Amino acid sequence: MGLIGAHVSTAGGVVKAFERGSAMGCESLQIFVKSPNQWRAKPLSADDAAAFKKEHAASGLPVTAHAAYLINLASPKEDALAASVVGLADELDRCDALGLGGLVVHPGGHLGSGVMTGIESVARSIDAILASREPGSTLLLLENTAGQGTSLGGRFEELGAMLKLIDQKQRVGVCLDTCHAYSSGYDLVTPEGYEAMLEDFEREIGLNNLHCLHINDSKHPLGSHKDRHENIGDGLIGEQTFQRLILDKRLAHLPMILETPTGDDDLGHARDMDKLRALRA
Repeated sequence: MGLIGAHVSTAGGVVKAFERGSAMGCESLQIFVKSPNQWRAKPLSADDAAAFKKEHAASGLPVTAHAAYLINLASPKEDALAASVVGLADELDRCDALGLGGLVVHPGGHLGSGVMTGIESVARSIDAILASREPGSTLLLLENTAGQGTSLGGRFEELGAMLKLIDQKQRVGVCLDTCHAYSSGYDLVTPEGYEAMLEDFEREIGLNNLHCLHINDSKHPLGSHKDRHENIGDGLIGEQTFQRLILDKRLAHLPMILETPTGDDDLGHARDMDKLRALRA
């Protein structure tokens, strides 16, 4: 069965992620390694990295990170693209220093330059980043999107095209978000639609390239192209779909990360964890 976990805060230091994850019974974790809404951040200290790696080893949990939302590897604007490349390279350095397994990033939007031009920009940008640094522990994971506006990755064929163009394919992979897939038009709610989605993923990307899932319900209907997460069972995807997913033997080895609303009491993830554990009991 999938390794159910959540995105947890690193307020007070990155090592705090394990304490917060443990309180919820997490089997996997996701964190930010810097502010997701700023380009700049203070350097990661050697002491913080050492403390994190010690707790990481003791916990045995798979840990991924999510990259800053500002990053747009498909931007036709030279200054924005250059900042995105530098920013993503910095986050990869931080992830490697912490020994993380993956760094999830949204591919970005082409802003009117065209889908194929944007796809090529993403691939060229990733090639430049990977060519400039030695391989580390961290895979770069492209996340599917809701397909809103000019954002790329709403269709699996777009992510597959990026992977085909990237030179060092062994250093990249994909993260699948359930809310984004549903919002972009994949009807994973029915058993037939769920299987069709995975068949499409296998054909365009390959399940061997799937390294992480974001398990989020959706506030908006199928094909709405709106990226609004909802708590498990409270949205339009529903509990049966998540039960099907967490019991799917093809996905049993993967981290399954909650990014659902935490609520006014900050217990949203804990409640969703309890729901998911009950579904797989």
